[in-house]
Amino acid sequence: MELILKQDVENLGFKDDIVTVKSGYGRNFLIPQGHAVMATASAKKVLAETLKQRAFKEKSIIEAAQKTANALAELEVKISSKVGAGDKLFGSVNNIDLAAALQNEGHDIDKKYINVIGGNVKRLGKYNAVIRLHREVTIDFPFEVVAEA
Repeated sequence: MELILKQDVENLGFKDDIVTVKSGYGRNFLIPQGHAVMATASAKKVLAETLKQRAFKEKSIIEAAQKTANALAELEVKISSKVGAGDKLFGSVNNIDLAAALQNEGHDIDKKYINVIGGNVKRLGKYNAVIRLHREVTIDFPFEVVAEA
């Protein structure tokens, strides 16, 4: 079943992508939730026209995302957390904590676009996260978890 996505769907595609999914997934989830529409011939023509008009605007959005990526590359983020025996944390550090740390540095990035490699961080040390600023702009962002003073 071919569908046109109306918004980003994790592990499937981005807005205005044409994707092929199993019919049950499309009929029972994507279409009723408003995430997608059927990819008919007329819908594909409308999509092509929309993409052609958006191409110029998209260029400036990509440039802004690249500028943000360059600013993030210069940042050095240290997240402080309570520590128990050794270097083990009380709780964990995840994408929400990293989004809050970036917010304190002046960069407003939604937590759903941040993916901490390896999942939740449970020990002190240096780690990496992948931040998606645009469908074409992603950066590998290093950060450090330090003991709270």
